[in-house]
Amino acid sequence: MGSSRPIVVINVVGLTPHLLDHAEHIKNLGHAHRAWSSPVPAVTCTSQASMLTGQPPRVHGVVGNGWFYRDTEEIRFWQQAASLVQAPMIDEQFETARMFWWFNQSSASKYSATPKPHYGCDGSKVFGILDHTGCDLEEHLGPFPFFTFWGPGAGLPCSDWIARASARVIQTKTPELTLVYLPHLDYDFQRFDDHNPDRVREVDKCLSHVIEAAQSVNAHIVIVSEYGLVKVNRAVCLNRELRKAGYLSVRSGPFGEMLMPGESRAFAVVDHQVAHIYVPKPEDREPVQKRLQDVEGVDAVVDPGELSLDHPRSGELIALSNHNAWFAYDYWLDESQAPDFAPTVDIHRKPGYDPRELFMTSKLRAAARLAQKKLGLRYKMDVIPLDNSLVRGSHGIQPSDPNDGPLIIGPQTDSIELPGDMQGFPDYLRALRGRAT
Repeated sequence: MGSSRPIVVINVVGLTPHLLDHAEHIKNLGHAHRAWSSPVPAVTCTSQASMLTGQPPRVHGVVGNGWFYRDTEEIRFWQQAASLVQAPMIDEQFETARMFWWFNQSSASKYSATPKPHYGCDGSKVFGILDHTGCDLEEHLGPFPFFTFWGPGAGLPCSDWIARASARVIQTKTPELTLVYLPHLDYDFQRFDDHNPDRVREVDKCLSHVIEAAQSVNAHIVIVSEYGLVKVNRAVCLNRELRKAGYLSVRSGPFGEMLMPGESRAFAVVDHQVAHIYVPKPEDREPVQKRLQDVEGVDAVVDPGELSLDHPRSGELIALSNHNAWFAYDYWLDESQAPDFAPTVDIHRKPGYDPRELFMTSKLRAAARLAQKKLGLRYKMDVIPLDNSLVRGSHGIQPSDPNDGPLIIGPQTDSIELPGDMQGFPDYLRALRGRAT
C-alpha cells in the first residue's frame, strides 16, 4: 500500500552497484537496491526524460543531450525548456520541487532551481541561477558555485550547495515530490580511469544533508542514477572520417573552420559513446554506414528504430562505440584550423559533447586571461586542451555488466517493487504516494 508521505528522489550521477560499499549514509537507509536499464543514449537528458515520463526516446523526443534542428540547420546542446519533452512529466501529477534536474525551465514544477547565466549584448556572461523556490537560496547559502558545476574546476562544492539548497526547500516547503541532482561523481570519473572511493564518500556526505531533511518531514527516500561510467582509452572522430570521405562540409574563416551541417551530405552529432549520424539523401546512407562501421573503435552503426530512437529529431543512423572508446566531435584535420571555441568551455556552440572541458592547459594562462577580463580588455578563455587522450571515462551505451550501470535504491514491499527500467519510475513513485496511474 502507498501512503501520503512526501517523496525525495536523489539523483547521484554515476553511482553503480559496485560503488555502494563506499556510501555509508545510503547503506544506513536499509533500502533495497537493484540495477536498472537506461535508454540509449545513457546520458543525462535522455535518462531524465525517460524517468520523468515513463516513455522511451521515440515518444518523449529527447534523443540525446543535443541534436540537429533541421528547420534552422543548427546543432544545439543542453537546452533547458520543458516544452522539448514531448510527453507528460511526473511533476504534472505531484506538487514538485525540481532541484537542478534538467528540463526545468517553464516546467510544471511548483518549486525549482536551475543554472541560468545572464548574457550581455557584448558577449559577456554573468553566472546565476533561476530560483523559483521561494526560499531565497543564494541569500542564505551564498552564490551558487557555478565554476564547480562544469569546466576545469568542476567538483564537490556545487553538489554540496545543491544538497543544502534542497534540504532547505524540503524543510521549508515540504513538496509532495522533490527531485535532487548531485553530479559530483561525473567529473573525476571522466578525468581518471580509477573510480576513487573518496569521490563516493564525498557525495555520500552531501547526501546526508538531503537525507536528514527528508527524514525530518517523514519522506520516502529514493536514490537513482542515470548511468555508470566506464574506463576508455580511445577517442573516435567520426566527423573527420566523414570529411575525408567527402561527406562533411566546413567553412574557413577568421575564427577557424566551422562545420556546415546544412551543406553536408553526412555529419555526426556525438554524445559520449553514442552518435546521431545525419544523412539527408537516402542514397548516401548505406555507404556512410559501411564507412563508419569499419572505423576502429566503432562497435555498430544501426537504424535508430533498433534502439527506440526512431524520432524525427534523430539521425538517420546511430553509431555506438566500443566499450573502451568514446566519440569526439572534432571535424578539423589540422589543429591550427580548429574553431576558436574549441579550446574554451562552450557547451552551446560546440556541435557535440566535449569532455575535454573538464581539463585545463595551464593555470597561468587562465590567470592571464582573467587579468585581461578585469582590465576590461577583450579576451578569450582558451584554456581547454585539445588532447583527446586525456579523457579516461565515458558512458552512453549499455554496460556489459549491469553492476557497472545505473541503479535505483528505495522502499520495496510485497505490493511495491523497484522498477528494473527507468520507464517504470513514474509508476513506482505513484505507488509510493498511493496514487493510481
